[in-house]
Amino acid sequence: MAAFDPQAHIAMLERELQWAHLKIQVLEERLRQRRIQVLGPQSETLSDLQLELLAEEEPSATREEVEAEAGREPVPQKPVRERRPHPGRRALPENLPRIEQVVRCAEPNCKKCGAETSLIGYDESEVLDVEPARYFVRVTRREKRACGKCACMAMAELAPRIVEKGLASDAVVIQTVIGKYCDHLPLYRQQAMLEREAGVEISRATLDGWVMRVGELLQPVVAVMRQDLLRAAYLQADKTTVPVQMHDNRGADHQAYLWQYGQPGGETVFEFQLGRGREGPRQFLGQWEGILQTDGYSAYDNVGGPKLVHVGCWAHARRKFVDAVKVNPKDAEAVQMVMRMDALFLVDRHARGERLSVEERLALRREHADSWAAEIHDQCGALRKTALPKSALGQAVTYTLNMWPKLRRCFDYAEVELSNNLAENSMRPVALGRKNWLHVGSAQSGPKVAAILSVVESCRRLGLSAKDYLQAVLPGMARRNVSHVAHLTPARWAASRN
Repeated sequence: MAAFDPQAHIAMLERELQWAHLKIQVLEERLRQRRIQVLGPQSETLSDLQLELLAEEEPSATREEVEAEAGREPVPQKPVRERRPHPGRRALPENLPRIEQVVRCAEPNCKKCGAETSLIGYDESEVLDVEPARYFVRVTRREKRACGKCACMAMAELAPRIVEKGLASDAVVIQTVIGKYCDHLPLYRQQAMLEREAGVEISRATLDGWVMRVGELLQPVVAVMRQDLLRAAYLQADKTTVPVQMHDNRGADHQAYLWQYGQPGGETVFEFQLGRGREGPRQFLGQWEGILQTDGYSAYDNVGGPKLVHVGCWAHARRKFVDAVKVNPKDAEAVQMVMRMDALFLVDRHARGERLSVEERLALRREHADSWAAEIHDQCGALRKTALPKSALGQAVTYTLNMWPKLRRCFDYAEVELSNNLAENSMRPVALGRKNWLHVGSAQSGPKVAAILSVVESCRRLGLSAKDYLQAVLPGMARRNVSHVAHLTPARWAASRN
């Protein structure tokens, strides 16, 4: 039996105690992070208290001193918002029709002497008014003619409709689609509104049939939009969840996914997939060989053609350090890292403010942001040695270093944005709608829903009225040939109008 060694036993207990302290620290961070997710603010900006902490405890992190140490040109400062005098009452848009109403004086004679007064002018004021929606029944009487000699008969043809022989006009069908996917009104609410406002009882199944018909008609248009996207040199991609009713008697929804691919300033296409595996983007992109910007999800790796360039998103890297600050507001290292990444975005903000071309923006990035990026990488390397791997700061450092080759490529291409935020913003209407209409009715409905979302979001990006676009292209869509459909994408339709 080995002799008891008190020193070794004490050393072992100290190691166990140190390990217990580290584990408690990680668990406390996770608990704070969970509370912040549920109850805390969602903003990703630093508070004034955190900025003061950085200035007091880490003076070397101030903009001027860091620039002086690195011998850099000053980074463009955040523009100061000027305080302008209140403009007063805002003028109403000129394109709205004007209906004049003249209010005459109750007494045409002078109140003082009784003499008759003469008109010398008007005092004008404008208010925004509205006519409530008026439901009515349109009766169409088709003329029928017969030949007195040969008894041949002819009848006027009806104009093409979205739902042939349906109960509702094209305007009502489009209003239902816009209500669900632009205003996030589920069909059961629209059903109640129709009954309340018009006294018409229409089942949700009928409303759903209208919506699915629109999705079916838009699928060929979205197929052309996909082809147009794959001709672009630069795309952004993202995904979000969407519950789907599977009708398999399990009583639970299946978690499917909407993958979104879009071009900044252009159209975007949603694709419905039952899973989140690599097969989704691989199928959509095929052998595409442009620049693909995404978050750090591994399913985007090894997709596309052999020359595809994969770039990362600085907003995702920054967000993880912001989470570390939320968990520990006194963590000066995390605050400092957020400020360094803010400096990168400040360069792009300055370029937008000066209306610089993408080539001029790239030159500005290389002048200022390159050195900031190198400093971020060096600091992350130093923090990896001291931060707990499972802590919020440790996870932020690991993510940034793992993504570093893709993050660094943002400074190699003029057209590439620093973040994937445009793609994320396109997902927000889906998330908002998901809270209202809850789920997609079936797996077969998924592609039709994706088609509607693609058109609605593309119209929003292009500054088009989705209602005007749908009213212009949907009637008669089923009768159009493929070559005609190719000219009806939102971008091409807008170009033809201009």
